Amino acid sequence: MKIPQAWQLCIGDQYKMPAPRHRPTSRRPLWIIVLISLVCVLLIGAYIYPARHYPECYFFASSVCAPFKDWYPAMPARILTDDEMVSRVVIKDILSMPLVPSKNPKIAFMFLTPGSLPFERLWEKFFLGNEGRFSIYIHASREKPEHASPLFIGRDIRSEKVVWGTISMVDAEKRLLANALQDTDNQRFVLLSDSCVPLRDFDYVYNYLMGTNVSFIDCFQDPGPHGNGRYSKHMLPEVEERDFRKGAQWFSVKRQHALLILADSLYYMKFKRYCKPNMDGRNCYADEHYLPTLFHMVDPSGIANWSATHVDWSEGKWHPKAYRARDVTYELLKNITSIDASYHVTSDAKKVATWRPCLWNGAKRPCYLFARKFYPEALDNLIHLFSNYTAI
Repeated sequence: MKIPQAWQLCIGDQYKMPAPRHRPTSRRPLWIIVLISLVCVLLIGAYIYPARHYPECYFFASSVCAPFKDWYPAMPARILTDDEMVSRVVIKDILSMPLVPSKNPKIAFMFLTPGSLPFERLWEKFFLGNEGRFSIYIHASREKPEHASPLFIGRDIRSEKVVWGTISMVDAEKRLLANALQDTDNQRFVLLSDSCVPLRDFDYVYNYLMGTNVSFIDCFQDPGPHGNGRYSKHMLPEVEERDFRKGAQWFSVKRQHALLILADSLYYMKFKRYCKPNMDGRNCYADEHYLPTLFHMVDPSGIANWSATHVDWSEGKWHPKAYRARDVTYELLKNITSIDASYHVTSDAKKVATWRPCLWNGAKRPCYLFARKFYPEALDNLIHLFSNYTAI
C-alpha cells in the first residue's frame, strides 16, 4: 500500500530523529509531539477503517479534513431492496411535484374522535366569518356524532373502529387524509382530537400554516425504553434503529406530505407488522413512531420537529395532563400561547431535556396554535375567554 506523502512526513520525522545525546532538555513541549503523533494515528485509522454510517470527515470538521478526504475511498451505500427503490422514486416525485394551483387555498381540519365533539360551539366561534377558507372532516370511531353546530353537520366520513395504541390510529389518520385530499383547494391538513381547542383566531392560524413550507410533525430521538427501546430489528433493512424516532401524533402537514403519507406502503407495513403493544416484550405505539420516523428518513428538512398542538406531559403519566373547568383561566391560556420553544425529555435514566426555539421561516415565534387535553366541562370558560386569549 502506497503511503501518502503527508503520512510519510509524519512517519519520516519519527525515523529521522537523531540518536539521543547528552544535552539539555529540548525546549519543544512533549505535548506537541504527542499531539502530532495522535493526529497521524487518527489519519491512518480513518484510511484503514472508514466509518460506515457517517460522513467521510468523521473525526474532523469538513474544513479541517477537506485536504485529506481524497486519500481514502467512501464506503458504498447499502444496496436498496426492490421495494425501497420503488418507494424512493415515488417519494422523490411527490416531494418535487408542484402544488395544484388554487385560487382559494383552504385548511382541512380533521377531527379524530370516538363520537360527538364537545367543543363544537367553541370551534364554531373560531370558524365563523371565514367561510371558504376551511374544510371540516370528522372520523367518529364508536358512535355517530350529534352536532351542536351547523358547520359540522354532514362532515362525517366513513369510519372504522380505532383502538388506542394500535395501527388503527394511523389507519384513521390516513382515512381522514384520503377524504380531505379529494378537495384540491385543501393545501394544509390539521389532525385534531375531540379534546382539542384553538389557541389563536382563525386569521392567525391560517397565516401561520399557509405562510411556511414546512409541516409541523413532532420528531425527536429518545434512546430510552419509551423511545428506541420500542424498536424491533424485524424492521430491518428498511428501518434502522438509528433512524427510529418518536413524537406526538397531532400533526399539521402540507399537501405534498399528505400525499406522501397515503402513497407510502413500505414503511407503513413495517410499523403495522412490528410496532404493536405487547410485542416481543415491547409496547410500541405506531401513532407515536410511524410518521416521525418516516419523515426523518425521507424529508427531515421539510418538518419543524414539533407539533403545533400543545400537550402537557409534565405529570409523567401514560396520558397527558387534562384540564378541568377550574383549571381554565386566562393565565393558563396566556402561558401556553407564549411558549416559544419545544420541549422533549428522554425516557432513559439520564432524563435528558432539550429546549429548541420554534422557528417560523427562520424567526422565533410562539409554537402552538391548538391545545389539548380539555374536559367537556371547560367549554363555557373557554367560550367566555376566547376573544381575550386568542388575541394575545
